[in-house]
Amino acid sequence: MKNKSFTLQQLADLTDSTLVGDPEYCITNVESLELASHTDASFLSNARYEKAMLKSKAGVIFVTELPTELSKDVEERRFLVTANPSQAFQKTFEAFYGTGQEFSGFVEVHPSAVVHPTVVLGRTCTIGPLAVLDKDVAIGDNTVISAGCYIGPFTKIGSNCFLHPRVTIREQCTLGNRVILQSGVVIGSCGFGYITDKNGKHNKLNQLGGVILHDDVEVGANTTIDRSRFKNTEIGRGTKIDNLVQIGHGVIIGEDSIIVAQTGIAGSTRIGRNVTIGGQAAVAGHLQIADRVAIAGRCGVTKSLMKEGPYGGLPARPLDEYHRMLVHVQNIGDQRKKLRTLESRIQALESKT
Repeated sequence: MKNKSFTLQQLADLTDSTLVGDPEYCITNVESLELASHTDASFLSNARYEKAMLKSKAGVIFVTELPTELSKDVEERRFLVTANPSQAFQKTFEAFYGTGQEFSGFVEVHPSAVVHPTVVLGRTCTIGPLAVLDKDVAIGDNTVISAGCYIGPFTKIGSNCFLHPRVTIREQCTLGNRVILQSGVVIGSCGFGYITDKNGKHNKLNQLGGVILHDDVEVGANTTIDRSRFKNTEIGRGTKIDNLVQIGHGVIIGEDSIIVAQTGIAGSTRIGRNVTIGGQAAVAGHLQIADRVAIAGRCGVTKSLMKEGPYGGLPARPLDEYHRMLVHVQNIGDQRKKLRTLESRIQALESKT
């Protein structure tokens, strides 16, 4: 990577921020608040790290507002004030390092890649070492297929996608533009479907559907999204899925949803837009989840949730109701003691009569 530097004025213009400090001061890197030096840019987006910000030696810090207290060992501080420090920091990060594609030393089609003669490649694609592209695959412009990936027959991948090493996409799947798949992702594996015959033998059902990932979807490492028996499993535009998530056959997830790690979603469930599902949650099959539902971590959804808002517990219930229930559960020990005391008093009274 070439050494880069930006003046604070350049960073202010890039991030649409208000500069407090010397506009000609130069920044050469990005770093966390704790590790930053006088030539690094950093950011504060969570109030719990305000003490770290006050002690930081960063050359400039993105903030939502200027702090009222500054560390005594720093004579002059520089800030870039913006509504979203994390987003501004990300733009700065990309100005230094790009989007990640630049780290790879491989360009175009590596000699060890196996590309079927019917494959259609867009302009400036990268196909890494030992990648395999099967028949009738189509890859859009500027897409990167990293080392060890497998792309199955008749799969279509859009432009500006990035597949990290060892991604598997099975046959007849479709990816939109700017899709990111982290290492170990499996798209289009067979759904978990069997018929049990009269002798108790489990007979596998053929899964003929595909998987569609719309534009700007990102899927975390070692997540699996299964194909369905007939229709497509579908992930809506802008949805972000964390590591180690299992999405069953025929699931449809709406736009701009968030699915956190170790969540499992059983087959044929439909999830709306802007839904958030916390870590280790479980969603049963053949359910409907409304738009703008927030499901807490470790929640178990056994029935459809048709009203927006937060839910928690097992089975899932409105979050305020779940919290009240937790209070009652925590007080059960005291309530049992009171009940025993009352029983003793009643027995004493009865023995006197």
